Amino acid sequence: MSSHDIRSAQRPDPDQAMVDIANYVVDYKIDSTEAYDTARYMLLDSLACAMLAMKFPECVKHLGPIVPGATLPGGVKVPGTSHELDPVQAAFNIGAQIRWLDFNDTWLAAEWGHPSDNLGAILAVADYVSRKNVREGGKPLTVRDVLTAAIKAHEIQGCYALKNSFNRVGLDHVILVRLASAAVTTAMLGGGKDEIVTAVSHSWIDNGALRTYRHAPNAGPRKSWAAGDACRRAVTHALNAVKGVIGYPSALTAKTWGFYDVAFKGKAFEFERPFGSYVMENVLFKISFPAEFHAQTAVECAMTLHPQIVSKIDQIEKIVIETQEAGVRIIDKTGPLANPADRDHCIQYMVGVPLLHGRLTASDYEDGVASDARLDGLRSKMEVKENPKFTTDYFDPDKRYIGNAVQVFFADGSKTDRVAVDFPIGHRKRRAEGIPVLLDKFAAALAEHLPKRRVEQILAASKHAEEFDALPINHLLDLFAL
Repeated sequence: MSSHDIRSAQRPDPDQAMVDIANYVVDYKIDSTEAYDTARYMLLDSLACAMLAMKFPECVKHLGPIVPGATLPGGVKVPGTSHELDPVQAAFNIGAQIRWLDFNDTWLAAEWGHPSDNLGAILAVADYVSRKNVREGGKPLTVRDVLTAAIKAHEIQGCYALKNSFNRVGLDHVILVRLASAAVTTAMLGGGKDEIVTAVSHSWIDNGALRTYRHAPNAGPRKSWAAGDACRRAVTHALNAVKGVIGYPSALTAKTWGFYDVAFKGKAFEFERPFGSYVMENVLFKISFPAEFHAQTAVECAMTLHPQIVSKIDQIEKIVIETQEAGVRIIDKTGPLANPADRDHCIQYMVGVPLLHGRLTASDYEDGVASDARLDGLRSKMEVKENPKFTTDYFDPDKRYIGNAVQVFFADGSKTDRVAVDFPIGHRKRRAEGIPVLLDKFAAALAEHLPKRRVEQILAASKHAEEFDALPINHLLDLFAL
């Protein structure tokens, strides 16, 4: 904590936590082939999520300029649309697209979050810088540059999340999207360490959004565009920093007025490990189901049980769901569910749909499916409880499991087997199994929204790693433009 005399107007040295981020962004060389390979899949998966979101009017209505007509010819191209926008609003657009369906990658620890949310800011700034460079006779940024920025953004967000629980002080995890995106996009815009510290200091002074919109009784669709909003704010801070605005060196540690005292109960941040490429290498992909990640393995369990119980739905007496402590705290929910955002954060609903229908898709959260009275009937018979072993394995840095178990009991005294899954298909330990499914998800998502010829071009461009990495990022976004 800072020992700076609050009566003195002399500015202290910048807080070490902010300096560490700047040093990492500028100096650290990523030499992990696994990190780059995973980042490449992460980019494709995130673009798949963006295309899938375009089927949902509630998402599409948020896209475009914030004021009708306020476009920027020659600006950032928003994937799957004809919009050309300034990088600030483009960051919001792309961030909202990627996050809308709760189907992009995930990181779970003391804090939760979705590190690929940062792509909203990274892609917007990369495209903006590339088009500007080309107009001025320079070179565009490449996919490889985007992957490097993404690995570092993942690492900043994820390493902060390992030991620091913002949710326990009521703040939403997108505070870390804003932090990581502000740092890496400042560098992408040409800023050095001083400018990065400045942008990061402004990010902390913003404090954070409340988690109100993620929890009953207020769960709602803001959780689908909150990351885009964080990206938008991050790019604003980055642009201001490279203009030369002043920063606030003790934004964290200032007595009374700093983030620690105002928002973190006076505690300094804790860190499990130095910044490297750990988070990208271990990130969790949502491949099969658009569902809050603490329930992913519960959905797998329910899918396994579906054939055994579908003909006996009316004979079910009880359904027991075992989950981790975080799952109990976040998604154990009873009573009426008001909207799709409410349903995709309810473990009972996410188990009920596959038990009943043998599937879980984004459309299953809509009113048409939710109005089936049998779903509420199943939910009323569910008992959700913590399994301490699942919680222990969840926090183990060598495991990072997200275990769940489901068992169904019938009125005649019979029961199904207890089906348990320790880690989902998107886990690092199931990469060989998961990546082909991820690539199928990518191809199918493109085919649902883009012209056939464009899909073929994108699949060809992304097929070979070296060629894809060398592709100018503005050319990639051109392929996604309508």
